[in-house]
Amino acid sequence: MDDLTERPHDPVTALFPNLAGKTALVTGCSRGIGCGIARELGRQKMRLVLAARSEERGRAFAATLIEDGMEVCWVTADLTRREDAQRLVETAVDTFGAVDLLVNNAAQLRSRPFLELDETWYRQSLVDNVHMVYGPSWFAARHMADHGGGGIIHISSVGATRSHRGLSGYDASNGAINTLTRSMALDLAPHGIRVNAVAPGATFSVTTNERTRSAFDRRARGIPLGRLGGPEEMGAAVAFLASDAAAYITGQVLHVDGGLTAQLTPPGIFI
Repeated sequence: MDDLTERPHDPVTALFPNLAGKTALVTGCSRGIGCGIARELGRQKMRLVLAARSEERGRAFAATLIEDGMEVCWVTADLTRREDAQRLVETAVDTFGAVDLLVNNAAQLRSRPFLELDETWYRQSLVDNVHMVYGPSWFAARHMADHGGGGIIHISSVGATRSHRGLSGYDASNGAINTLTRSMALDLAPHGIRVNAVAPGATFSVTTNERTRSAFDRRARGIPLGRLGGPEEMGAAVAFLASDAAAYITGQVLHVDGGLTAQLTPPGIFI
């Protein structure tokens, strides 16, 4: 898979023994951050159920994990559809007997400036993004509530806190996902289910060439730590929140962004 062939930083991540042997369901696993999350959870010896709409890319990535000795099941699914969300959770239970962790990474990344955000684009970039979180969460939470609890982690974005230009629907959807994180955490805590979110900043997720490397370097200059994040660094944050090390954490949004949302202005600009 070209998404992970070159990374700016390889984190030395902790091992969380309590995750070994448990089942993680990760959506949006055909490229980028989803692949980094899946690979990191596989390193934690979790059994993986991976899903995305892009079957060819997704199956190819799943095959690389299987070659590395990980237990992986692939499901092609459009998670804007209720029946696909239900089938995804049922497949995980049928294959591995449980869903201990759900990571909602699937998202529609396209949007438009607000004056161009017509009904079609509004639904695709805002409504569908929230529904891709709601659907799997509803079915997984019902299973977890009946089987002793579990964990749900949404992948949000720094765009929920510091808006992008031209991405009205996408940023609004991530604001809704952050709010849903808190609401779900309160409702599901009595059932032993912790709900948190990871909000990535600018993340390195494609093979570079001279043109893309230059673009990445320009973006990195506006980040306090001076570089983009790597997909597996997002996976490390997910593994932490899923582990017993975070047993007293729920309803939180963890920004993994190199300090991007902490700053008022980019480097070199003073007010």
